[in-house]
Amino acid sequence: MLVQTACEALRSGHVLELQYDGYSRLVEVHAVGFTREDNPIMRAWQIRGGADDKEPIGWKLLRVDEANDAVVTDQKSLAPRPDYQAGDKEMKLITCQL
Repeated sequence: MLVQTACEALRSGHVLELQYDGYSRLVEVHAVGFTREDNPIMRAWQIRGGADDKEPIGWKLLRVDEANDAVVTDQKSLAPRPDYQAGDKEMKLITCQL
């Protein structure tokens, strides 16, 4: 998946559907950037999916380069979610954020 796709979902205010760790997930992107090791990551609120749909909803820090088949859906995002704070400390460089 590309950083641009995650930022497109964030900017358009839509949910992002992707494959991650072998499972389909629906997430609301809150921030996208790079770690100190230059790995592309995103801070997202997972609304559905994961391991057999039993994984809890909530905050996830996902490697963008490990996600596949990302599609910006027509479903509106409810971001920002509780406890969201701009300026994610896990990111040395922020590409886009709410």
